[in-house]
Amino acid sequence: MNQLHTPSPKTRRYSPLREMVLVRLREFYREPEAVFWVYGFPVIMMAALGIAFRDRPIEKISVDVQAGSDAEQVVEVLSQEEVFEVAVHNEAVCRRRLRIGRSDLFVEVDGSSPRFRYHFDPTKPGSLVARNAVNDVLQRDSGREDAVAVENVEKQEPGGRYIDFLVPGLLGMGLMGGGLWGIGFVTVDLRIRRLLKRFLATPMRKTDFLAGLMISRMAFMVPEVLTMLFFGWLVFGVKIEGSLLLLTALILLGATMFAGIGLLVASRARTLEAVSGIMNLVMLPMWVMSGIFFSTDRFPDAAQPFIQALPLTALNDALRAVMLEGSGPMVIAAECMLMLAWAAGSFLLALKWFRWDN
Repeated sequence: MNQLHTPSPKTRRYSPLREMVLVRLREFYREPEAVFWVYGFPVIMMAALGIAFRDRPIEKISVDVQAGSDAEQVVEVLSQEEVFEVAVHNEAVCRRRLRIGRSDLFVEVDGSSPRFRYHFDPTKPGSLVARNAVNDVLQRDSGREDAVAVENVEKQEPGGRYIDFLVPGLLGMGLMGGGLWGIGFVTVDLRIRRLLKRFLATPMRKTDFLAGLMISRMAFMVPEVLTMLFFGWLVFGVKIEGSLLLLTALILLGATMFAGIGLLVASRARTLEAVSGIMNLVMLPMWVMSGIFFSTDRFPDAAQPFIQALPLTALNDALRAVMLEGSGPMVIAAECMLMLAWAAGSFLLALKWFRWDN
C-alpha cells in the first residue's frame, strides 16, 4: 500500500523504417572506400574528361601534295593559311598516309591542265572538311570571286561546350550506378551473409526494408550531386540555366527510379556474381545508348524507339533540357512520366518478388 509507484520512462516508439535508414547511413560513412567511390570518383572522372575535351584552338588540317612540277606552287598557296599543315610526297607515300590516317587529304596536280584531283575519305568528317577547305583556297587563288560578301562572327559561350553536355550525362550515370550498385549489391550481400532471414523475427515489413534502402540511398546522393555540380561550376564554369527546384526534383526522381530498378534486380539474386551480371546487363545498353558521352542522335532511326524508352535516356534528356536550355516542367513532362512509370513499376515488382530467405 505504501509502496510508491514510479512510472517507467517514456520510450521512443520503434520505427523499422527509421532504424533501417539510420543503419545504412552509419554503415556507409564508416567505410572510407565507399565514400571515395561515391563522392571522389565522379569528380575525378569529370575533371579528367573535362581536361581531355577542353576548348582548344582548331586542329591543323594535314594535307599532302603529290610531288610534281606544280606541287611547290600549291604548297606555297596553302601555307599562307595557318590552318593547313602541308607536305610533299610521292604518290605511294601520299596514299599510304591517307589510308593510315596520317593526313586528311592528298592533292594531285595535273600539270597538263590547271586541274586538281582530291583524294579523301568521305566517311571521315575531318577528311571531308579538309577537301572543302583546300578547294576553297585553291579556287580563290585561281581567280574565283565570291558573289556575296560574308562576315564571320565567332562566339564561345558556356552551354555549347562539350563539358556542358557531359556534366548532365555524368549526373545521370552516377544516379544509375548508385541506385543499382548501392542498393542491389547491398541487398544481395545481406542475403549472402544470411542477415535478411533475421529480419523475419523483427517487426520490419518488406515495405519498410525496401523503402529504407531507397531513402538511405537518396541521402547519400544529395552530397554527391551537389559536389559534382559545384565542381563543374567552379572549375569549368558549367551553369544551370533552368530552375534549381525543378532540377532538384528531377534528381530525386532519377534517384528513386534507379533505386527501384536496383531493388528489382536484387529481389531474387542469391550470389554477388549473379547480381553483378544482371546489373551489368541492365546498365550496358544505357552506358552506350543513353547519351552519357555523345548524343543519342548518332544511332539509326530504327533503334530510337528502344533508346528513348530507356530510363537513363529520359533522365539525361530532362537534365540537359533544364540545365542547358532552361526548360520548364511542361517541356520535360513526357520524360518525367516515363521515369515515374519506371520507378513505380520496378518498386511494385520488387515488393512482389522479394523474399527474405532466397
